[in-house]
Amino acid sequence: MRRNIVHPGAGSLTYAIREIVQVAHRFRDLGVDMTYENIGDPVQKGEQIAPWIRAIIHQVIDENLAFGYCDTAGVPEARQFLAAEVNKRGGARVTPDDIVFFNGIGDAVAKVYGFLRREARVIGPTPAYSTHSSAEAAHSGYEHLTYELDPYNGWMPDLDDLRLKVKYNDSIAGILLINPDNPTGAVYPREVVEGMVEIAREFGLFVICDEIYTHIVYNGNETLHTSEVIGDVCGLVMRGVSKEVPWPGARCGWIEVLNRHRDPMFDTYVNSLVASKRLEVCSTTAPQMAVPRIMGDPRYPDHLARRAVMFEGRAREAHAALQGLPGVLVNMPSGAFYMTALFEEGVLNDRQTLPIADARVREMTERIVQAVPNDQRFVYYLMASTGIVVVPLTGFCCKREGFRVTLLETDDAKRRWTFETLGKAIREYLASAQ
Repeated sequence: MRRNIVHPGAGSLTYAIREIVQVAHRFRDLGVDMTYENIGDPVQKGEQIAPWIRAIIHQVIDENLAFGYCDTAGVPEARQFLAAEVNKRGGARVTPDDIVFFNGIGDAVAKVYGFLRREARVIGPTPAYSTHSSAEAAHSGYEHLTYELDPYNGWMPDLDDLRLKVKYNDSIAGILLINPDNPTGAVYPREVVEGMVEIAREFGLFVICDEIYTHIVYNGNETLHTSEVIGDVCGLVMRGVSKEVPWPGARCGWIEVLNRHRDPMFDTYVNSLVASKRLEVCSTTAPQMAVPRIMGDPRYPDHLARRAVMFEGRAREAHAALQGLPGVLVNMPSGAFYMTALFEEGVLNDRQTLPIADARVREMTERIVQAVPNDQRFVYYLMASTGIVVVPLTGFCCKREGFRVTLLETDDAKRRWTFETLGKAIREYLASAQ
């Protein structure tokens, strides 16, 4: 073409969680029986939606308004309900005008980063959830800026690292935190979140908090909403129905805008997000109509509590299967439904393998592991040998080596087999080329 039409950030749009499936499908086509543990979709892994929630959704679909447009920022009743929920917690106060609906958190992420001034950067955690890191890097045209999560301290944010990076890089305009965290399953205590907010206050930044897993916490942890501790700092909180209902196919998420009028520039920026939605007319109506009916139902707290207990049991099961393996660090998850296993520095190399019976599968594996990170090499051999699909940690904008596995399998026997097979494969792989 006579002009270059490619955006400078196009190469940053990577999503290892789904990209690994492309390789898995190649193995599947060669006859390998695949077990997908890469993506956080409870429904695909067999979780059944509660009958009372199904009944509410049926009721919504029977209403004619569910098939029409809604207000640009969202269904008024849903925004009123969510604003009231924020205000019940104490802390920052919001109005329905501070609730803006999107077609899932992915849509919200694209807008939030896409409508920032290009020179304004948002620093996020490493390991990073790919949707955030890719969107921020693509918006800026540069590598995503990160602060460290410390695996030797329960994957807690390194606040000293964060503060120094903010102090010496004046392009940073915002701080991203994901709480509970994906991919590590860490849940940040109040003092950690307060510390991050204080850094934002000191340097005049705004805060983005992804709280999509905020009601999936366990191991003695309690839900902490950013609105409770943000004080007078400007912020955007991202929430949705995909993980806790669970209803990922609804593509229904929203942001809670905190302290928008504290800073005229922040207020103008938020108005641009709403204007961008206006160009699309609105987000999908029916799921929004269901939000207050589902989340306001007296059965909803018990629904959340039951699922937290379920995921705590699976987290303990996964942790027990992998803890104590030489060269591997596994922290017990405390929220969300993932666990990250970290390979200690130096234990992986480019000579390690797993046995692969099928010659065609073995040949393809040997071909595709050339010039890939060592943890990705392990993931490919794991797929070829066992059919288990996990995501390499280097796929999460991270220099550390490891992998993320989900806690979503509903078949108890298959879940036990998955974790036990993972442990056996790790031992065999690490021993294959000492």
